[in-house]
Amino acid sequence: MLVGLCDTVDDFDRFYAENYEPMVRSLTIAFRDRAAAEDAAQVGFEKALLRWRRISSFERPATWVYVVAVRSGRSQLARDRRGGNGACWGPNPIPQDAVVSMLWLQDAIDRLPPRQRTVVVLRHLADLSLQDIARALHLSLGTVKSTLHTAHRRLQVDLSDRPDEERRSNDAR
Repeated sequence: MLVGLCDTVDDFDRFYAENYEPMVRSLTIAFRDRAAAEDAAQVGFEKALLRWRRISSFERPATWVYVVAVRSGRSQLARDRRGGNGACWGPNPIPQDAVVSMLWLQDAIDRLPPRQRTVVVLRHLADLSLQDIARALHLSLGTVKSTLHTAHRRLQVDLSDRPDEERRSNDAR
């Protein structure tokens, strides 16, 4: 029995090591707050660990953790705003080695309304299905599709507004 438990813990440790940082990066963009993203990810992974035998059998266990983390993070941010402890909603620090085009993308995503930003991050950075996003955000599938479509259109306009000389210098790289 103890050997099986060790195998399960080792399996979870590998899962955590592979998924924690990408999840925190995605949630940081969605919530615009790294501390909130880390807290939410920890809640998701903690709940996954408690149910790891079942969760590990899922086709995409990281999706389950994302759903739990998004719900937890959104709830906490809502409580913070109601309680006057509003989270910092300013732009996140970008690593110095980031390329200029990534800075433009980050800026464009930051300008999206919160729901659009969250849907874009969960779809494209977290690679969640539309159904998983709907479940995570308690939205209908149609609302998720519409929100994603609107966000894509807005991003297309925002990204096309880059100054020509900066666009040319990025394209030359």
